[in-house]
Amino acid sequence: MVADIKACIFDVFGSVVDWRSSLIKDLSAFGASKNISGVDWTEFSVAWRKMYQPAMEEVRSGRRPFTQLDTLHRESLYVLLGRFGIKGLTGADIEHMNKVWHRLDPWPDSVQGLTLLKTKYIIAPCSNGNVALIVNMAKRAGLPWDCILGAEATRAYKPTPRAYLGSCELLNLMPHEVLMCAAHNGDLKAAKAQGLCTAMWPRPTEHGPGQTTDLAADPAVVDIAATDIVDLARKLGC
Repeated sequence: MVADIKACIFDVFGSVVDWRSSLIKDLSAFGASKNISGVDWTEFSVAWRKMYQPAMEEVRSGRRPFTQLDTLHRESLYVLLGRFGIKGLTGADIEHMNKVWHRLDPWPDSVQGLTLLKTKYIIAPCSNGNVALIVNMAKRAGLPWDCILGAEATRAYKPTPRAYLGSCELLNLMPHEVLMCAAHNGDLKAAKAQGLCTAMWPRPTEHGPGQTTDLAADPAVVDIAATDIVDLARKLGC
């Protein structure tokens, strides 16, 4: 199985970058700079993330045409600004807030692990993030992707089969030659159903204290279990 792998494609939010801590830190600093008081930025950040799947489901279900994630995030942000009573922001302020998703920090092992994997394999994101978002994030965080795959390239949001199979097709590879890598068993279950190989490492603090999901690899869907991306690289001979 490992001998056939030619490319490693990655879930990004939560798996490669720490969205929760990044949002809380960035939005708290923004709020302070604008003298916004009375807002719990942890609550705000978690609420924003909870709107992620429902927004994409509108696209996955066919109820709306493919719409890039930056637009979906912005629509959700306007709802939250009203819910949290945040007023008086300029268009530039709102755009800065929305692009917080472009400024997410990597987990401590991510850059080293990806750099190791890049010596032997094609590495690319298979993320629901749009191309501009993922490119800007990579430039800031030093993520050494070879190319950008995933939702916008395939016009499909995970876990729709097209998101995985289209990414394989763009690399001119068969599914069994591609390793889907993530910290989420559900993402890997969907990829495995399409014939991809799978690798998982846990991110037990992705959702903050008391996380109860994805604390370990599900042996029914995960081919390679690792402790982090550096460990995955070592397991793959890098």
